[in-house]
Amino acid sequence: MRTPVVPASARTAPRSPDHHRENRTITDGVRWWARTTPNRPAVVFDGTDEVGYAVLDRWTDDAARRLAGTGVRAGDRVGFGGANQLEWIVSAIGALKLGAVAVPFNNRFTAAELRYQLGDAEPVAVAVVADATVRPAMSEAIGDAPIRLLSMESFAEQRPAPDSPPTDPLPPPAVSPDDVAVIVYTSGTTSEPKGVTITHRGFVSFVTEFAVTEPVMRPGGRIIYVLSMSGMPGLPWHVLHPLTRGMTLFYERGFDAVAMLRRIAEQRVEVACGVPLLFEQMSAVPEFADADLSCVRLATVAGARVSPDNLRLWLEKGVVLRQSYGMTELHGLSSMNPAEEAVAHPEAIGRGSVFTPHRVVREDGSDCRPGEEGEIVARGPSITPGYWRKPEATAAAWRDGWFRTGDLGVADGSGLIRMVDRMKDLIISGGYNIAPSEIENVIAGLPGVDEVCVIPVDDDRFGETPAAVVHGDAVPDAAAVVAHCRNRLAGYKVPRYVIHRAEPLPRMASGKIARRRVRDLYPDVPHTHHRVREESR
Repeated sequence: MRTPVVPASARTAPRSPDHHRENRTITDGVRWWARTTPNRPAVVFDGTDEVGYAVLDRWTDDAARRLAGTGVRAGDRVGFGGANQLEWIVSAIGALKLGAVAVPFNNRFTAAELRYQLGDAEPVAVAVVADATVRPAMSEAIGDAPIRLLSMESFAEQRPAPDSPPTDPLPPPAVSPDDVAVIVYTSGTTSEPKGVTITHRGFVSFVTEFAVTEPVMRPGGRIIYVLSMSGMPGLPWHVLHPLTRGMTLFYERGFDAVAMLRRIAEQRVEVACGVPLLFEQMSAVPEFADADLSCVRLATVAGARVSPDNLRLWLEKGVVLRQSYGMTELHGLSSMNPAEEAVAHPEAIGRGSVFTPHRVVREDGSDCRPGEEGEIVARGPSITPGYWRKPEATAAAWRDGWFRTGDLGVADGSGLIRMVDRMKDLIISGGYNIAPSEIENVIAGLPGVDEVCVIPVDDDRFGETPAAVVHGDAVPDAAAVVAHCRNRLAGYKVPRYVIHRAEPLPRMASGKIARRRVRDLYPDVPHTHHRVREESR
């Protein structure tokens, strides 16, 4: 009997445009938990300032009304910059409740670095903290552009008292699930950052998938965050994600090893995610020996490989550090080493996730054999749909429906992947992504410099730090190179080592500088070369 062919239209569920415009936004979780568990702590800032879900919902509604009063409308971009504080979260969620697009900016950036991102995102307003560095840099970057500069601290005026009478909730924004909600700029491998877009649908898909695979992300659970708000780990991952799940976020002013360790132990925090550096520094303080960490149910490390010694120290505390994998384009985290594999195979990054499979492929897209090195690719509903206003870069990032990460990996016979190297050559220093080419372009502008290659070197405090290998007939001294970079780059990008090389840098057949060969020439820079600047970032 011949099988009838069913037309595609008959396999597609009918859609109601009005139905699909509702209850699929990135802030729906805040409203839901405000109604069902109004007094549950949503955010505890710096260990003392507690905000319940009902208060957070009303506060962000009022923040949205204030932004609307300045002219912000659905679809407009609104930027945010500054150190961690409650008003950062409140103003950003307020913008999202209007249907505006939240754009986090790095509070360490100089005016020159901010200027490009402002020109690309074209925000109608930017809220920044009243910092002696941040606000002047943003003001200089804005210049004559038609961008309203708002005081982030002023959003404290809208904070309602816990016992204040309820107000009428803000109407839902006129957005669709596939509208952009957040733009996060990634360093990439060129000096021109790309804006990674996150849609409402993509965010909901991510939260749903993570809830399936990691049940610890549950209503009433506790999570801690200590790093910057400028990237994917900030607003999307550690703020909106747990608030959508009805968790309590312990949101810290910054990272201090003793303070974070004490917070986890005393407040019985269950989820702690970050770069290996955080866990290394916590395990190095004397307080670690007596800390009760039995509450921790999920601890992930990403951005660099966790050391065997640190893995052992935490394992003795009953905490399994699980190597994870992700990038801004993959919603921050797309694969985690299963807990049962993390001890036997601590270097592995997992097999992808339930709705986001990962593969290791050859250049032609075919699957590598077990043990064969290839590129890690992924696909899934939470992966970015593309880069903001960069259709060519978006097209280049995808092949046959799979996102090309640009990272090298090896899979074993069970599909467990081990990351080999970053094809894109990013330096990850203290959780910040640094594009070597951006530093190279700055140093190349110095008279006397013929060639420059920036490589990562080990750093006890930040995991990695940039070192500049410079060649030329009249290269300025190291102090001049550092001073030149300080005027043009954020502090964490300024090289800590400047290596003068008499011979030309090695090159590949294509004529490009052979970065890996340069790294091989200088395998132990911290012990063979003098550090040219101190720890201050």
